[in-house]
Amino acid sequence: MKFEHKTVLRDQAVEYLNIIPDGVYVDATLGGGGHSMEILKRLGRDGKLVGIDRDINAVKAAGCRLKEFSDKIVLIHGNFKDINSLVKGQGITGVDGIVMDLGVSSHQLDQGERGFSYKRDAPLDMRMDRSQTLSAIEVVNEYNEEQLSRLIKEYGEERWAKRIALFIVNHRKKAPIMTTGQLVEIIKAAIPASARREGPHPAKRTFQALRIEVNDELGILENAIKDGVDLLNKKGRICIITFHSLEDRRVKQVFRKLENPCTCPSRAPVCVCGKQPVVRLVNRKLITPSPLEIRENPRARSAGMRVAEKV
Repeated sequence: MKFEHKTVLRDQAVEYLNIIPDGVYVDATLGGGGHSMEILKRLGRDGKLVGIDRDINAVKAAGCRLKEFSDKIVLIHGNFKDINSLVKGQGITGVDGIVMDLGVSSHQLDQGERGFSYKRDAPLDMRMDRSQTLSAIEVVNEYNEEQLSRLIKEYGEERWAKRIALFIVNHRKKAPIMTTGQLVEIIKAAIPASARREGPHPAKRTFQALRIEVNDELGILENAIKDGVDLLNKKGRICIITFHSLEDRRVKQVFRKLENPCTCPSRAPVCVCGKQPVVRLVNRKLITPSPLEIRENPRARSAGMRVAEKV
């Protein structure tokens, strides 16, 4: 299947990276290669781009799409949580910019058998890296009721988390839950009809929660950002695109800690811990897609980007 992915905030991300022709850049979530393509167009003869993705299909597709720039790119099948070791493994000690486009790609949502979408009946999977063991089948059928309730509430911000967890556990006593279609019907039964008539699709939040759990999306984020910033050369920038409040909150918190790492009591007259700022925030306000981009790609509606620069 052809790897299709509509790149979100492409032009804004490339603009904020402040591309220098002989610089070294990392697309830590390669996807369809949209950000990489625009970066490569701006690189000169000595410029280089490292592309990383945990989905081998994305790496293969990007290799074909970006083949005209093969002398400037290194593509790696890996997890951006290992960004430091993956990049340094290429003999690169510092980079001038990093882009991280978090969440699930359009291709993964649209490819039925991947099990990411609540709109398609498919085997419960949701693994971005299909070589890993844990999938949504294990989470749905093996986590206890309390574990399910907690992750659906925390990662999905779902008000009916307890009922959904209860309905899942009761259903699987009769037979395992194997498909997205089965799970959607269970979720619909758990949520009162009056609540289902308004807001997003009733399964949206639960599917988000399961995807985050399966891929440890929030667990890896803080260290991935810190390791990415550690790789940056002075004045190098990191652009991070998020798609829900949980991701954005984590990014915002990590950036603030890196901007102001001082651990002295707030009432202390002077700083004695000696910790200096690591980054400066390029934008205080979340950068969002234009109305035109949202019209052309409705999935961009929830996207936002934050940018920090190494000091």
